[in-house]
Amino acid sequence: MLNSLFSGLFTTTSASVTLSTFCISMVAALILGAVISLVYTYKSEFTKSFAVTLALLPAVVSVIIMMVSGSLGAGVAVAGTFSLVRFRSAPGTAREICAIFLSMAVGLACGMGYPGFAALFTVIMCLMSFLYARLGFGEGKHAALRRTLRVTVPEDLNYTDAFSEVFGKYAADVKLVQMKTTNLGSLNRLTYDLTLRDAANEKAMIDELRCRNGNLEISSALPVQDSETL
Repeated sequence: MLNSLFSGLFTTTSASVTLSTFCISMVAALILGAVISLVYTYKSEFTKSFAVTLALLPAVVSVIIMMVSGSLGAGVAVAGTFSLVRFRSAPGTAREICAIFLSMAVGLACGMGYPGFAALFTVIMCLMSFLYARLGFGEGKHAALRRTLRVTVPEDLNYTDAFSEVFGKYAADVKLVQMKTTNLGSLNRLTYDLTLRDAANEKAMIDELRCRNGNLEISSALPVQDSETL
């Protein structure tokens, strides 16, 4: 019984696609695509178009595989080209690219006639993704205290040690990651990655920094999450 659940719909890789096998593969791909999309949107920033794309991509890949009569090489080549279209204009995050490949793999399994294996694979990957999101896997224990701080200073200010005393008082760790000139070179814009000792003292830190940079612009923001692209 269990073996029959995971057996292929097609008796051979070159078998003709029938209406029943086509419908089974399409329905399975659409359902599993919706599950992948729902799991991806859990605790994640997303756009409506990308969520819909994830839901429909397995069905698209499944049809491609079926229409090339089981030629795996040709099907993967065509489906891979389609999956990369989105990233031609906008860089994809590592999480987005992983979701794309997951949807492609599910569609590939459905198109080859193995909806049972596709469902099992989807359940395993979605459970692991859900578990990692719940546990905050990869965020680090000080993620809530991390900040990206941008401080504007006059060009004649020696910024190397100008804020050392303030950072030593309020930050557990600080690193200057960028220095950029602005306003025709009359100002310098410094970007720091820092970890606060106590989030409640963030305003006090900014007030002291303002006294040292001539009350010029200062901005503090949470670091951009999941910004690594492949």
